[in-house]
Amino acid sequence: MTARRWPLERILFALAGSMTLLSVLLAVFVSPLFLLLTVFVGLNQWLFVGAGWCPASLVLERGAGVEKGCRR
Repeated sequence: MTARRWPLERILFALAGSMTLLSVLLAVFVSPLFLLLTVFVGLNQWLFVGAGWCPASLVLERGAGVEKGCRR
């Protein structure tokens, strides 16, 4: 049985969720300014939805060779 690789969108969703949870924990225990990280993550998600790319997607596609699962 061959292992299936996750598509780019699934990796981005997992990365965004992890960063959002991390920013909330840091905001609660360190400083509320860490909520700006949540804003940055949300803006990047909307950039990917609207333009089809975001900084993380470029790094994952070009650097790690991750392929998009959804094609336009």
